[in-house]
Amino acid sequence: MHATRSRTDLVVAAGPEQDRSAPRPTGHAISLKWFFALTFGLGWGVASLMMLFTDKIEAIFGPIGYTNPVFILVVYSPAIAGISLVWHHYGFSALGSFFRRLTLWRLPSAWWFFMLLGIPAVKYLGAAFNGKMTEFPFSPWYDLLPALVAALFIGPIEEFGWRGVALPLLQRRFAPLGSSLILGALWGLWHAPAFLVSGTPQSAWSFGPYIIGVMALAIILTPIFNSARGSILIPMVFHFLMNGPMWPEAQPWENYLFAAVAVMIVVLNWRTMTTREGAATNVLLSEEDSFANPKFRLLAPAAGQAD
Repeated sequence: MHATRSRTDLVVAAGPEQDRSAPRPTGHAISLKWFFALTFGLGWGVASLMMLFTDKIEAIFGPIGYTNPVFILVVYSPAIAGISLVWHHYGFSALGSFFRRLTLWRLPSAWWFFMLLGIPAVKYLGAAFNGKMTEFPFSPWYDLLPALVAALFIGPIEEFGWRGVALPLLQRRFAPLGSSLILGALWGLWHAPAFLVSGTPQSAWSFGPYIIGVMALAIILTPIFNSARGSILIPMVFHFLMNGPMWPEAQPWENYLFAAVAVMIVVLNWRTMTTREGAATNVLLSEEDSFANPKFRLLAPAAGQAD
């Protein structure tokens, strides 16, 4: 642990009272480098072992998929990287401030409407292009229940890394649109090994359309994330809805449809997407905050302030 490391390595002042003329800390560049190094190193490293020793791994842990602990380790690599960085910079006690971002649930009703109704609408429209709009992937229907549990505790956990650490740090240097494009490209690239491993959903998809879709989702999710003042909970809900096992097969059309939605969102939110005003840049929540606090005041030490 490095108890004397500057707190501004991961946290920078934000909110309406922030002095945007103050010098910005430089620790975020190192933190981003290490986040992506850890995420890709662990994720791709374990995925490589999974590809090289598929038969042995499946003999011990079962088929590659959401119940295989080796596969789960790959999926959890962004979360492991993000949480490890918070622990490294602040120590174990600061993890509570990080996880309290799960209590940020307030969001404009229009965004809730989009997530709860818009995502299913795009999924079903994409399935309609495939001629599969009326197909339900589970029979009997209650086989859906364990699939829902798996979807809840697998993909959404990634958000402790992608939106928990990476996006706030990116938005310290770039406008939300640029941050979304960078994160979306790396987010999609991180999934590349899944296209080479049988048993994963991606193994049946095309990588090109998938990258388009992931970058579109990164763009869509960024203004939602910023509207929720840096919530980790909201991106997890979004991720769960995207991975929902109840939807009919909508690949590859859903990627193009979400790309169209992303373009519309950028046009409608051009000012906030192209400036850093209102961008969530904090990683920790202050000790005084709670889920009931309507102000959601984030931890914001002055630039250069030491622990």
